[in-house]
Amino acid sequence: MGFYDDEDNVETYVKMAEGYDGRELVAALRQHLPPGATVLELGMGPGKDLALLAEAFTATGSDRSEIFLRRYRRDHPDADLLLLDAVTLETERCFDAIYSNKVLHHLSVDELRKSLHRQVARLNADGLLCTPSGTARERRSITDCGLLIILQSRLQQFSAQNSKRLPASATRR
Repeated sequence: MGFYDDEDNVETYVKMAEGYDGRELVAALRQHLPPGATVLELGMGPGKDLALLAEAFTATGSDRSEIFLRRYRRDHPDADLLLLDAVTLETERCFDAIYSNKVLHHLSVDELRKSLHRQVARLNADGLLCTPSGTARERRSITDCGLLIILQSRLQQFSAQNSKRLPASATRR
C-alpha cells in the first residue's frame, strides 16, 4: 500500500498543497503548444494543475492513487483520467505533451530513467516533456523555474543512448 492509498494521507496532502499550483509552468507550456493540444499530467494529485491545463488543452489527468482520481472525478465527472504509475506509464495512448509537477523528484535515478523512456514512448511526433527542475524554494519566479521542455528529437537521442541500460519492455511503444 502506498502513502496516497490512505484517505487520511490524501487529505493531509490536499490541505498542505492549498495555495500551490503550477500556474507559471502551464503559462510557459502555452507558449510551446497550440490550443487543444493533448497533454497528459503525470501525478495529478488533487488536480489543481489539471484544471489549469484543461483551460487551454485537451488534458488527461493521471495518478497512481485511486483516491486522488476518485476525488477529482466526483467534482469533474467528465474528466479524462487514467490510473498510471509515473515510472511504468502503462497506457497505449500518446500525447502532444507530458506535464509533471512535484512528481519526478520523488523517483530514484533508475526509476527516473525508466520514466523518461516511457514518457518518450508515449509522445506524439515532436511531443514535449514539461517538468520543473529544482525545488519550489529554488524557483522564485518563472525565469528561475528551470522549466524543462525537450523536443522529441532530443528525447530520441536520450532514449537511444540509454536503451542498453533498460530491459526492452521499458522502452516499447
